[in-house]
Amino acid sequence: MKALLATRAAPWEDVCALEDVIPGTGVCALLGGRQVALVRTASPDAIYAIGNFDPFSKAFVLSRGIVGDKGGIPKIASPIYKQSFDLRTGQCLDDAKVCVPTYEVRVERGRILVRIPETTF
Repeated sequence: MKALLATRAAPWEDVCALEDVIPGTGVCALLGGRQVALVRTASPDAIYAIGNFDPFSKAFVLSRGIVGDKGGIPKIASPIYKQSFDLRTGQCLDDAKVCVPTYEVRVERGRILVRIPETTF
């Protein structure tokens, strides 16, 4: 018999000031026991939150990746093997079978807030 996992919305977590993340870079935060890559694109200036685990290198390194775009899609490329991930969806742009988690993110009063869903059994 399979156990069913349910998720519920968690409160927004205040992570850091927007100015702490330089445009065109990423930083890592530990939220709810998960490593989350906060990525700020340069043009347009936007903030994204994805899982920091690179499924290809099996390392927590995506926040250190190369930020840019591919055909207008905001992306980050792993610093190890260079696979690119869509910052909006987490979908790998080089292998359609691979995806990393994404998280809700917003900026309020100059602060980056992230919501990590809680998993319950």
